[in-house]
Amino acid sequence: MKKYTIHRDVPPVKTAIDYSRELNEEQRSVVLSEDGPILVIAGAGSGKTRVVTYRVARLLERGVPPSGILLLTFTNKAAREMLHRVEHLVKMDTRYIWGGTFHHIGNLVLRQHAGRVGYRKNFTILDNEDAKDVVELAVKESRIDTKNRMFPKGGVLKELFSYAANTMQTVGEAIRDRNPFFYDLVDEITTIHTLYTRKKRETNAMDFDDLLTYWHTILSEDPELRKLYAMTFSHILVDEYQDTNRIQSEIIDFMGLINRNVMVVGDDAQSIYSFRGANFQNILDFPKKYEEAKIFKLETNYRSTPEILDLANNSISYNINQYEKNLHAVRQNGVVPVIAPSRDVLQEAEFVAQRILELSDEGIPLDRISVLYRAHYHSMEVQMELTRRGIPFEIRSGLRFFEQAHIKDVVSFLRVVSNPNDEISWKRMFCIFPRIGKKTADNIYAYLKEQGDPFAPLISKSIGEKFKSVRKENLDVWAELFAELKDLQNEEAPGDMISAVLKHGYIEYLKFTYPNYEARLEDLGQLINFSTKYNSVDSFLGELSLMSGLAGEEVITAGEFDEERVVLSTIHQAKGLEWRVVFIIWCAEGRFPNPKAIEEGAIEEERRLFYVASTRAMDELYLCYPILAFDRQAGHTIMRPSRFLAELKGSLYEEWSISEY
Repeated sequence: MKKYTIHRDVPPVKTAIDYSRELNEEQRSVVLSEDGPILVIAGAGSGKTRVVTYRVARLLERGVPPSGILLLTFTNKAAREMLHRVEHLVKMDTRYIWGGTFHHIGNLVLRQHAGRVGYRKNFTILDNEDAKDVVELAVKESRIDTKNRMFPKGGVLKELFSYAANTMQTVGEAIRDRNPFFYDLVDEITTIHTLYTRKKRETNAMDFDDLLTYWHTILSEDPELRKLYAMTFSHILVDEYQDTNRIQSEIIDFMGLINRNVMVVGDDAQSIYSFRGANFQNILDFPKKYEEAKIFKLETNYRSTPEILDLANNSISYNINQYEKNLHAVRQNGVVPVIAPSRDVLQEAEFVAQRILELSDEGIPLDRISVLYRAHYHSMEVQMELTRRGIPFEIRSGLRFFEQAHIKDVVSFLRVVSNPNDEISWKRMFCIFPRIGKKTADNIYAYLKEQGDPFAPLISKSIGEKFKSVRKENLDVWAELFAELKDLQNEEAPGDMISAVLKHGYIEYLKFTYPNYEARLEDLGQLINFSTKYNSVDSFLGELSLMSGLAGEEVITAGEFDEERVVLSTIHQAKGLEWRVVFIIWCAEGRFPNPKAIEEGAIEEERRLFYVASTRAMDELYLCYPILAFDRQAGHTIMRPSRFLAELKGSLYEEWSISEY
């Protein structure tokens, strides 16, 4: 024990912080609070970061040594900015404060104690791409036959292992929760996980999840070490506590075991990451674990107008499992939020684009405007309309719709049917199938292009005589699929052609290739609906090429907007950000809330998503939905407004008729 230095006493810092001037009453109560566990429920735009920063400054001012403070944030940038601000406030070197993400602090701890978990102190940290490569090496080493049947790709397995680590589950339990369609492979996947763990130890490498897992291990298994760290840190501050997972919560409890000066700051109304393993119960259960905890609420909002906050407050009030709070605005009254029903999704996109142009004319920069949505595919029509009108935009939720790999995969089948000389599409298409690599794809294409009818060897299966390594299952799929695609081409049915590709193996390919296969399948469903507007395969493909080309050129009307760009983002990606004007599109039942969330009883998290989206808006908020939606199978259906709109008091919004748009 003597070889560890806990910390030395530091005299109180003489500062000139005027807390009554710098902080409002709610914030000041937190910052000046006496020791003991503290839960701060910090509403959107209420100055949460300011409170954490000033609390650290106050602790230093009281004489708490920097080495006795642990500040846990969700980005290292946030910690750096907070500590830089603290340094400015107290004129003191803050380098000895332990500040950063859980993973950053875990790395510091394990550099001292790696030997306790079978590692050397100079271990390497694998980034996500490197970790995926090691998983794939483990798959290869396992000798499991992954060529003659579908098997999860390395990226899918890595995400599964990560989810298991963060929720402290076995691989089998994680498969049951996350990927039940892999359950017949549970033994093989568990074997791969064992090999993956062994290979990391053999190469003295850890992935990001190991930094938490092994930090937790050494604290849980060594009472003396646990006591040491609990004595070392007299004060622990945790930002964004609502987003912590089970393992992070238990680490905090270990570190705060003795002094119990644990201050957690978060907003239960903004807990939206359960799909990543975040545990909403952590923030609800904090007072149960720390019965002497003082609870503070920050309800003064500096971001939004009273009208926007009234709508957000009304919406979130329908959640039962929450800390009740009522945000009130510092700002003066503004415009009432707008509910804008449109005839269909095309008119919705036209309305958004036209209103953006009007707002720009009124002097609002494009980069202060955002379009938010529940799922990435909801943005397709808006992307197209903005592109047509030359309105520049950037997408924070991934690639532009038509540039995504799964869209290009499926379209490649239609392209080869339409243009049998399309070498790139042929090779892309073949590489989707099991045991077809780049070299084999090159050879198959070289053979087919010499044939009078390149589809005949596929439909007749005679290509199997030329390429004996091709699996019988592939030959069977190609025969059925290309016969069907040729017939559908004659019927000019691009939507049916896409459905045929999905039916003949592509859905399975998605499941085994991408962790977010469900979202990608939703994208393809939207592509099918979009295709029904075209009466020929060629016109459909021509439109896709045009949209992809324009998007790739980053269209900007000459000199008009400079570098300003409207932001398109999923709500999850938008958390923590703000814009003067926010459009939330597809606010229709069956789209938002997400149908799967309704089935799984997760409606309160969906409502929290709506709350997060609404509170991103500073000045103006537009809630849009189409009255008619088209589904290729169901035809035209009448859409009801989202329950999150139907729940709102009528006095909180205006409803616009947008027929003029």
